[in-house]
Amino acid sequence: MSMSPTVPGIESLSLLITQEMQVKAPLEMTFETLLEQLGPENETPEQKMPMKLEAWPGGRWYRDLGGNNGHFWGHVQAIKRPTLLEITGPLFMSYGVVSNLQYRLSESNGVTLIKFHHKAFGLIQDEHRKGVSMGWKQINERVKAKAEAKAKAG
Repeated sequence: MSMSPTVPGIESLSLLITQEMQVKAPLEMTFETLLEQLGPENETPEQKMPMKLEAWPGGRWYRDLGGNNGHFWGHVQAIKRPTLLEITGPLFMSYGVVSNLQYRLSESNGVTLIKFHHKAFGLIQDEHRKGVSMGWKQINERVKAKAEAKAKAG
């Protein structure tokens, strides 16, 4: 008996999420708020989930559980303060997948435009595919709200 492997189509192996938002806050303040939200201020709707983000080329992005335990999410592939943060790695997916996150920021008339994308390739599980867009939306909305609150506070 001959068995041939099932080869999934490229659509089932890839993921592309893009989001754009305007933040009523200066560029530098928005970028620093982004680093805070991806790092020590990170949270999910269910819980606080502080992360470590070493904001330099090759720096790690991971969840530190203490005692040399944790979960590696990725490496900083590129950083150009305050206009670019790019991270590559498996992120929250602990299996054969690679992701590229990119935040591009620009400012016009005191308003910062954030262009975000998450591209992934691999055997992406359905539950991750379903929740990832909303997860990034929630993180990005927190960046916007906190940067705007800082800008208002002066």
